[in-house]
Amino acid sequence: MSTTGATADPLAALGSLPGVAESVESVRKAVDRVYGHRIMRRRSNEITSEAALRGARGSGALSGADWALEEVRRRTDFSGDDEARTMGAALRLTAEAGQLLSVWRQSPLRVLARLHLVAAASDSDEVGRPRQEGEPVDEPLVELPLPSAAEVSGRLDGLSELIIAGSSAPALVTAAVVHGELLALRPFASHNGLVARTAARIVLVGSGLDPKSVCPAEVGHAELGRAAYLAALDGYVSGTPEGMAAWIAHCGRAVELGARESTAVCEALQRGAA
Repeated sequence: MSTTGATADPLAALGSLPGVAESVESVRKAVDRVYGHRIMRRRSNEITSEAALRGARGSGALSGADWALEEVRRRTDFSGDDEARTMGAALRLTAEAGQLLSVWRQSPLRVLARLHLVAAASDSDEVGRPRQEGEPVDEPLVELPLPSAAEVSGRLDGLSELIIAGSSAPALVTAAVVHGELLALRPFASHNGLVARTAARIVLVGSGLDPKSVCPAEVGHAELGRAAYLAALDGYVSGTPEGMAAWIAHCGRAVELGARESTAVCEALQRGAA
């Protein structure tokens, strides 16, 4: 996303794209339905924990570890093959996200570095810092042309400036831009998809749209499928108004599906308590 132009608040400008206001309103209604459920008043911690598990499962699926939810729930060792390590990284990131909310608005780059460190769980030199020129990137899902290290550095700085400056844009728009920019840039040597989805979650929670983190967009992205995810990302990367609006709408639909998932959890708990 280019941060240059006439407007001082480019994120807010995206909110005026055709169809975006409707997506924002639809997301708000879906989130409100979860928070208005009677079970949320008594057992919100359980809903948050379940949403975290399901969100990690969804994010892992998009990065190649498409496990059944009960398998994720059952497993205790995630040090085996590549899929197990991917799912372990998704679970660690979900747990870490809540600890970084207060840091995000002051130092988003520091948060991104921390997320990569947590995901990689390694002391290798490339962990916890943006990739350098010539370093390979292990991100099999996203096959877009890889921006240069110099472009990554400049665009990360621009994204950081936007976050720190603040915006009047709806949380959905900001989260979608953070998510799309990190997927497009793939700033780290690995785990970029997992980091991008976690950063988007931090925006949604920290903005107050989903303060209890009970609307896991990762669930929705997984449900919509990889093909739709990548097609929408192509729209973001194109930079056209239509493409950007389509990406934001896709992210909005993912939040709605995450909210629906937690509403179903609430209903199940209510039936069990009846």
